[in-house]
Formats: sequence, structure tokens, C-alpha cells
Amino acid sequence: MRLTTKGRYAVTAMLDLALHESEGPISLAGISRRQGISLSYLEQLFAKLRKGSLVKSVRGPGGGYVLERGAAAIYIAQIVDAVNESVDTTKCGGAGDCQDGETCLTHHLWQDLSEQIHRFLDGISLADLVAKNEVRQIAENQDKKLALVADRLGDMQLPVTSL
Repeated sequence: MRLTTKGRYAVTAMLDLALHESEGPISLAGISRRQGISLSYLEQLFAKLRKGSLVKSVRGPGGGYVLERGAAAIYIAQIVDAVNESVDTTKCGGAGDCQDGETCLTHHLWQDLSEQIHRFLDGISLADLVAKNEVRQIAENQDKKLALVADRLGDMQLPVTSL
């Protein structure tokens, strides 16, 4: 299976957004800090997610992103598809030219597996993941870790330099 970083990061960022949706619009900087995904990469992903009608941006102070519709109505396959990611287990990218330009013996097996994976991901919503205790515990740990770092930075006294 070839689900690249793009697909994984898009799902991770959308799950982060769903987990924090009660806080209002969520900044990409916040997702970046919690998930360790570069801000510029998130900007690229969210442009595609916005185009795919999965998120909408809120401008102004306190702005950020919110889910376009409820977490129960957004499925993992939709996220993967929105960022132009394929869940393809064939070695030919589904083209059927696996063996010297011809279809290989196992092409249809791997193509069927790809379809099964896509159907599996199409049956899991963001709300399903948010409801998992393990996912919520990890999110709480991430939030605590960031709060601790922020407290430590706040306690630091920066030296005053004279001009």
C-alpha cells in the first residue's frame, strides 16, 4: 500500500481539527505545534482540503479553520481523496502495465485490495476516531505537553540588551 506522508498528514491534521473543534477556529500554527507538521506543508494541504469542501477558513483575529460539516459526515477516504492521494497497492499505479507493458498475473488481486482499503477508509469518520479513548488520550497528552512548554517559555527571563 502506498499512502504517502501527504495522506497521513492530511488525516492527522483533520483529526486534530476535529478534536479541537469546540475551541472555535483552529490555527494551522496550533496544528503544526501539536502534530510536528511544518506550517508551509499544512498550508498546502489545507488549500486542497478547502477546495474539497472539507474545511473552511475563518478570517480575522482568532481565525483559523473549522470543519465544513460535522465530524460524523467526514470520512477518512474523503480526506485522502481531497489531497489527491491514492490508496494503491498495485506496482503499476493501476495502469495495468505492470509486466513489460502488460498486466501482471496478480494485478487484479492488488487492485481489489486497493478498493477494499478505500472502502474501509470510507467507512471510518472523523467522529469515529474522536470517539476512541486512545485517540483522545493521545490528544490530551499533546495538549499537556504544549502547555508545559508554553509555561516554561513564559517563566524564562529574556536578557535586556542596551542599544
